[in-house]
Amino acid sequence: MQHLLPRLKELAAAAAAETVTLRQHLHAHPELSFQEFNTAAFVTEQLRRLGLNPQPMATTGVVALVEGRNPGSRVVALRADMDALPIQEQNEVSYKSTNPGVMHACGHDVHTSSLLGVARLLTQLRDEFEGTVKLIFQPGEEVLPGGASLMIQEGVLENPAPASVLGQHVFPMLPAGQIGIRPGRYMASTDELYLTVRGKGGHGAMPEMNLDPVLVAAHLIVAAQQLVSRRANPKLPSVLSFGKVIANGATNVIPNEVYIEGTFRTLNEQWREEAHQHLRRLCEGLADSMGAVCELEIRRGYPYLENEPQLTARVRAAAEEYLGAENVIELDQWMAAEDFAYFSQATSACFYRLGTRAADGRHASSVHTPTFDVDAHALEVGPGLMAWLALKELASLEPVTVTHSEAAHA
Repeated sequence: MQHLLPRLKELAAAAAAETVTLRQHLHAHPELSFQEFNTAAFVTEQLRRLGLNPQPMATTGVVALVEGRNPGSRVVALRADMDALPIQEQNEVSYKSTNPGVMHACGHDVHTSSLLGVARLLTQLRDEFEGTVKLIFQPGEEVLPGGASLMIQEGVLENPAPASVLGQHVFPMLPAGQIGIRPGRYMASTDELYLTVRGKGGHGAMPEMNLDPVLVAAHLIVAAQQLVSRRANPKLPSVLSFGKVIANGATNVIPNEVYIEGTFRTLNEQWREEAHQHLRRLCEGLADSMGAVCELEIRRGYPYLENEPQLTARVRAAAEEYLGAENVIELDQWMAAEDFAYFSQATSACFYRLGTRAADGRHASSVHTPTFDVDAHALEVGPGLMAWLALKELASLEPVTVTHSEAAHA
């Protein structure tokens, strides 16, 4: 396997310009979650040009197999998400978004073009490895219920079933040429909170005639923080944040109701369930004690993301071979959420971060901002590294008995 490393790097360097072109096309034509119809068609056409047989799945998802020798003997999967965000781009570049108010501000264009690059590299090397690499192009990562959950429901982890799933995500905090990785629990679960506090509005000069929902909402927001400060195990990361409060009164008008939106995140499913119960009791009980009513809707989001330790150790070792140990960085836990977590809950999975900042400090804007962009070098590193990780993981697996016909019906 080691003899393939220099050849793979040469192929990745030779294909880098094409990967940049693919990424720029995708960046210029972003589509929102579960509306990636043109993106899916573009991905499908690119895969067919490589001689692959892509299949649709989960609205706008695409799945394809790159088969080496003895394709049914072992299988790994690689995942890229394809959707964009409702953001107006502010970059003045030749590949600026042509869709007003829609932008690839989270790097999913990088993920998709990188996985297309992996497909190109692996088809050139298909006589050099045993097994199958399943390519998963996923829709709708940015919105609930998450395209990963839908693809899993539709059988993306079956026929053939991968022994492991790898995913990468852009990371502007690291320079291009480096990656970040962390074994174990890495990213948080995420739940959306929607509260409506109802009282009795009226003139602001006559509070005794009203039942002020603004005051009740203020008490609720403060009291809810006790879920984290006094209910959660202090060694267990938890975040409760309220980002939207609407009390549509006036300087002298107390409204009838207050609307609140927030998020709850943690890294433990048992505590997640307990926190939901605590929050419901708190909202209903406190509002009732003040004579008001509070309705709480909890929209359950993604689970926490856990990188399987042994797989992650293999991924790290392979990444150090490809990039050098000094370019593989240990990450801290992060309380953001990702629907790749569904893969990590269903099978052995590893999710790592691809550095995208330029050496001179350009392209340092965070994801989900209108000035996000990446250094072109990341589009050489991303496909080559991911292809190498897939090849190394295939080589580490014990062969299984899966027929060729089963592999053909993914």
